[in-house]
Amino acid sequence: MHFSLGIDAGGTYTDAVIVRDSDGAVVESSKALTTYPDPLPGMKNAIDKLDPGYLGDIKLVSVSTTLSTNTILESTGFPVGLIMVGDYVIPEKLPTDYWIAVSGGHNSDGEELKALNLDAVEEFALKVQSKVSAFAVSSYFSNRNPEHELEVKKALKELTGLPVVCGHELSQDLGAYERAVTAFLNAQLIPITHKFIQAIIEEFESRGINANMLMLKCDGSVVGIEEALEKPIETIFSGPAASLVGASHLTRLDTCAVIDVGGTSTDVAMMQNGLPELSSSGAVVGGWQTRVKAIRMETSATGGDSHIWLKGDRINVGPRRVIPLCRASAIYPGFREKLKHNRVAKGYLCENIQVTKFFVRTGFRPIELKAGEREIYRNIGKDPVSFGDLLIALKKRPSPSILDSLIQKRLIQAIGFTPTDALHVLSEYTEWDVEAARIGAYLLGRPLKLDPEDFSAEVKRRVARNIAEDLIAYMIEGMPREEIDRVLKGKNFTRFRVEIPVVLLGGPVGAYVEDMRKLISAEFIVPEHADAGNAVGALVGKGIKRVEILIKTRFIPKSREETPEGEEHCAAPESEVIEDTLQQQEKKTEFIVFSPSERKKFEVYSEALEYAEKLGKQLVMDYMINAGLGKEDIRIDVSRKHLSPSGWTDVPLETKLVYVGIGIPKNSVIA
Repeated sequence: MHFSLGIDAGGTYTDAVIVRDSDGAVVESSKALTTYPDPLPGMKNAIDKLDPGYLGDIKLVSVSTTLSTNTILESTGFPVGLIMVGDYVIPEKLPTDYWIAVSGGHNSDGEELKALNLDAVEEFALKVQSKVSAFAVSSYFSNRNPEHELEVKKALKELTGLPVVCGHELSQDLGAYERAVTAFLNAQLIPITHKFIQAIIEEFESRGINANMLMLKCDGSVVGIEEALEKPIETIFSGPAASLVGASHLTRLDTCAVIDVGGTSTDVAMMQNGLPELSSSGAVVGGWQTRVKAIRMETSATGGDSHIWLKGDRINVGPRRVIPLCRASAIYPGFREKLKHNRVAKGYLCENIQVTKFFVRTGFRPIELKAGEREIYRNIGKDPVSFGDLLIALKKRPSPSILDSLIQKRLIQAIGFTPTDALHVLSEYTEWDVEAARIGAYLLGRPLKLDPEDFSAEVKRRVARNIAEDLIAYMIEGMPREEIDRVLKGKNFTRFRVEIPVVLLGGPVGAYVEDMRKLISAEFIVPEHADAGNAVGALVGKGIKRVEILIKTRFIPKSREETPEGEEHCAAPESEVIEDTLQQQEKKTEFIVFSPSERKKFEVYSEALEYAEKLGKQLVMDYMINAGLGKEDIRIDVSRKHLSPSGWTDVPLETKLVYVGIGIPKNSVIA
């Protein structure tokens, strides 16, 4: 008998499930604390808790993780140099301090607009190479012709030896700036994801498990482990995607909303008729619009490990993740007594200066620290220290912004009061030290004149309202958050109703059901194995590959000088396009095929179409086979869309071919 192993390394817990391939039944599950920032010890602990008798018969291992998402949400990715090629309109907001825009780029036909300024690229690279861990490159219309991106990539690798990510490698959609953001986020995730995946591979090799290894992508499909190394950005939201697929599998519901409450974030998504609902514009994470195909999702930095902190009389939830006080007390001897006697001057209160806030070193080694960072880092060791401890050691007030910088660089980790602590105080979840959680609730509740139970109950209500707000924001796109919040607070004698079942997954999520029912009229379901839904979902995702190929008719020569097209320019009015195209029918034409692999010209439309059809199927088939699928397990659906203006009598002006390969991974639980 064969089995499959699903693993989800979440923000707080690492879950593992063993599923019987013959019927998809969960035969065993385990849970261990996620180890931060290195997830490997937590994965080992979760696997060690499983019956070793099953491990020898494991034929498929699939993994999902919130690692990439949390890295972006917490702004703890590695520094990246961003190079934009073309006449960019630089927005006010850029994701990095290390960037440059140089001349170059192409038009919509893939013809060069300006020569690439490679000298400026090399000068920039030499200037920042000691400050960044990778480079990201995006060029105008690189989805039509990537040669400038490839030239930059070659030069950067020869000059610096650092990883280089190109926008066209990740997306064929229009939007040069959005492709730049996508490439940047991918580049900053490479070192983190590489360490994570290599740890997985080595761990299973050491256990003698010879299995097909996959990772879940953010569209609910699976990808081979090697491709995940190259494109970690595609694993953002893989945890929520796994929850979505897993919730449907556990409840046997083809249509449902799913709320996944993790350690760092709460994610809302939906299954409709057995398929994940996808975003039409690409994933948005941490406020950044990307061109990554992903499930449509509403996410917020509210989770079981979100930092609960005070400013004045306001209780704040997140966005930063911290180690809960109850858990810290179980890890660090003497921490409870230290917490009990901690004090903070009221005038210093901010997110990093709280009576329940402590700091401890992580396993990451510092690379380049400023003088102020070195000074504070030297005084933080393996045992937790408070702001007051640092004040005494430094003989001056530590800078909260420097503490923040060290957290972002993953060199130190914070400890603080969390919703998990609140549930401990209320006896709804008692995994760790209840007394430490109670002390924290007392310290934070005292200035608000709330006892530990009342303070914790208020935290729980705030978290439930945040979750409810995320659900409604997802269901009613575009509704202002303040309007949602006003209704949830019970004003105007009205409330929201959701007509489809709402499935809740994650840890002690059942603790929030009653509060949710008071806020929203809906059928809330907490299925069996809800605490391991992500790991189940990692195993039931299908192999899906989408490839788009465009055939564009081009007239040569033009009757008038062509105006260079930029991706940010508006298209001409439809009447002008029709008039112009009708005038060109008698001109010589060529047909350009744009694909993810190349750009090729033909003189005859039928030859271009035949080539595109063969190429699309081949690209899909090659990808699926590399992901571990057999030809007999793959189905390829093709859709064609032709653009031909009114009065057009010749071949189509444009032909868009979309190939969707669907397959079941070998030894999959749903084969």
